[in-house]
Amino acid sequence: MTSPDGGDGQRRFAPDFLTELFQNPLDPGYADAAARKARGEGPTGTPKKVLSGISALTLIALGFLLVVAYQQTVAEKPARTQARDTLIDQVESRRTATAELQARADGLRSEVAGLREKQLGGAAVARLRDLEAETGLAPVRGSGAKITVADGPTPVDPLTGKRKNEARVRDTDLQQATNALWADGAEAIAINGQRLTATSTIRQAGEAILVDFRPVSTPYQIVAIGPDSLADKFRDGTAGRFFRALSTRYAMAYEVAEVKNVTLDAATEPNLRQAVPSTPPPAAPPSPSSKASKGG
Repeated sequence: MTSPDGGDGQRRFAPDFLTELFQNPLDPGYADAAARKARGEGPTGTPKKVLSGISALTLIALGFLLVVAYQQTVAEKPARTQARDTLIDQVESRRTATAELQARADGLRSEVAGLREKQLGGAAVARLRDLEAETGLAPVRGSGAKITVADGPTPVDPLTGKRKNEARVRDTDLQQATNALWADGAEAIAINGQRLTATSTIRQAGEAILVDFRPVSTPYQIVAIGPDSLADKFRDGTAGRFFRALSTRYAMAYEVAEVKNVTLDAATEPNLRQAVPSTPPPAAPPSPSSKASKGG
């Protein structure tokens, strides 16, 4: 028998082995299995029964899981819908109650203002109205500027499936705009109709922006009454360059325009609070001079 190793460390095959390999490359067992499959014959006997049983059990288990999942989904849907409807009803009810209370408060405020004007003189009433206009507690009318900013497109991240929020207007953006308008000489400012005062707040709550705890939505319109050059000052200032950069980078909407004879409504009257000590201060000890006078 010839060794496959020729003695020089290289592997060699006999000519008859190579001929057989090229003439019959497929193992006889594979050829028999392919022939049975072509004739439509499959496993027989015990293996076939085992495979059929496993397949049947798998189908039964999958069907049972699907039925259970469907029943749970159908059973939980009414509960979720009912809870959602209840929350919506509560929100609408409280919103209606809040609107009614606000209307009542406005009526009482007007009544108080009328009684106050009857008791005060003409000069005092004029001075009071000027102070109310300056503090935002009275409506004002005049010319100025209107800055409009809006959210840009919010594409979905293909990896996480979440929306990107880089193009959303934030509370700090509105704060920067209003601070720039105050610095440029604005006398009164309102954001989407919400008049700003010395105690106003602009805050972020999730994806919503609250102005004095009232939600405002995009597009955000900041209307300011002030000098005729207010719009130009804002456009050429730091805030204007900042919003132009946001518009260029994130495709956020940004526009500055002059407005004439615009009216800003009065702000809601703030709830002013006064700090009081929790315990009364201790009484001061009597001075020596008072003791002497009593003794004399």
